[in-house]
Amino acid sequence: MRKLLFKSLVQGPLTEPAPAASEAALAELAARVNEVSRRRLGRSLSIREVDAGSCNGCELEIHALNNVLYDLERFGLRFVASPRHADVLLVTGPVTANMREALERTYRATPDPKWVVAVGDCARDGGVFSGSYACVGGVSAVLRVDLHIPGCPPSPTALLRGLIALLESTA
Repeated sequence: MRKLLFKSLVQGPLTEPAPAASEAALAELAARVNEVSRRRLGRSLSIREVDAGSCNGCELEIHALNNVLYDLERFGLRFVASPRHADVLLVTGPVTANMREALERTYRATPDPKWVVAVGDCARDGGVFSGSYACVGGVSAVLRVDLHIPGCPPSPTALLRGLIALLESTA
């Protein structure tokens, strides 16, 4: 045990390095998100994330949007705890039979105007889970989807670009 402890102290953690941050590109992205969301809504964009049965890969990338590197709040975008306060439903994973009703109720509780964004390949068509007895299919099998952000999982930058595309398409 002592040998393993000393080895871990000397070697350090085995983690991936953080992505290279292009401050200029991130600042430009921030300005576009802020401008488009203010023009479209006159305020910040509120997002409710719904896990419809995913493997949690997409959730990790979505949660990365709140870390110090991306800091979603500075873009005027924020996550809310209730669908009653949301403008966008960010749905991840294939819709399982057990989550179908919960997803439909969440959609009905979200006030108009509302948009549904399917995040990841599984949300598009069920991904590797399609054909399973427990899987209804992609999000579009249950709700009308306004935007699909591809990837397994999509990067935080791809998520931000997708939200910009959503706002620009509805403006």
